[in-house]
Amino acid sequence: MSSFAAAAAAPVLSPARAASPLPLFDAHVHYSHDAVIAVPPAQAVAILRQAGLRGVLVSSSDDDGTQKLLAEAPDLIVPELRPYRTRADTSGWVRDDGIVRYLEQRLARHRYVGIGEFHLYGADAELPVPKRMVALARERGLLLHAHSDADAVNRLFVQWPDARVLWAHSGFEAPQAVRDMLRRHPRLWSDLAFRGDHASGGKVDPAWREAFTEFPQRFMAGTDTFTPERWHYIVPHAEFTRAWLADLPLPIAEHLAWRNAEALLRAPERST
Repeated sequence: MSSFAAAAAAPVLSPARAASPLPLFDAHVHYSHDAVIAVPPAQAVAILRQAGLRGVLVSSSDDDGTQKLLAEAPDLIVPELRPYRTRADTSGWVRDDGIVRYLEQRLARHRYVGIGEFHLYGADAELPVPKRMVALARERGLLLHAHSDADAVNRLFVQWPDARVLWAHSGFEAPQAVRDMLRRHPRLWSDLAFRGDHASGGKVDPAWREAFTEFPQRFMAGTDTFTPERWHYIVPHAEFTRAWLADLPLPIAEHLAWRNAEALLRAPERST
């Protein structure tokens, strides 16, 4: 029996766990131009620390928001580069050559662990702009954070078989479909941002429990602050996350809470 299988069979010692809040790494935060105005950097960092986060993967439209947060809390913020100059790029970026120039300029100027989160679906992954984005990530060994359907994710791995892909929102797929993709792609990870189907009332859904048990090292928590108002949900979301993680064996809970994100997002920094 594997260590994770043994852990899954073991009882959960909730009183001991309640004595010390579980650290969390939020793998899906945006700090875009309107959020910078509504929630200034010092206040934003205070919210992140109040939530008990040990790390935060941040991307923004445009990238200036990420750089402001990074300057405010370099110990906390892990930056990735979104291929969006404004939110208007969300739908049209795949056919805009200016996005390539924007990425090249920012990559030359700043350091990132990944490119994303980007919206990319189906055969659009074969268009010249997304393919150049993948090439830029490949040249630098960067993660791809894809808000995509399974078809686009498969196409990304065809372009770059050794890519590390973080699947935003687990593709909004059912847990069995997510498991199928994780079996197919050993270098695919899934965030759980902006989902509520995996847990309710502090109890993990049985189908998701099977997914977490099979792939304890491939999932991670996330909030998704896609509007400024969502910043005020970071602390309640952290509390919600800790509540359902407490329904899992501690070794699995720790991996979903922070260990997986730490290994995926900070290990490359330490090795360079």
